[in-house]
Amino acid sequence: MRLVLDCSVAISWCFGDESNTYADAVLLLLSDDVEAIVPGILWLEIVNVLLVAERRQRVTQIQAAKALMLLRSLPIFVDVNTDQASIDATIAIAREGSLAAYDAAYLALAMREGLPLATIDRRLGAAAQQRGMLLEDPMIEDTV
Repeated sequence: MRLVLDCSVAISWCFGDESNTYADAVLLLLSDDVEAIVPGILWLEIVNVLLVAERRQRVTQIQAAKALMLLRSLPIFVDVNTDQASIDATIAIAREGSLAAYDAAYLALAMREGLPLATIDRRLGAAAQQRGMLLEDPMIEDTV
């Protein structure tokens, strides 16, 4: 089984004070034979958030390295076709939902693959829900 994983969920696993039940349930799914596919932008977003957190002294370099190690240990696979296959869909979704292009890329990937999107980003979640693509309850495995 597969799902599309948004950065907002993945990065919440890296900071103890950002933990929430939805993201934790998605992490449990990934630990239970569910794979995540992501646009390549995920890793750049993750690194950027960790670098900003380092600069603000929210985490140390060692903590950032541990966070990356955790994320790399999970079944997260980059969809190499997102950039080319989803350009038109990404811009249309971004315009319609007033989303950033990188957020819209996650939803475009979910729509192209027919997979639910796991996100805790409110605006992206609303756009995904409107299209029937939101992973509503990660604890219900048959939705994945």
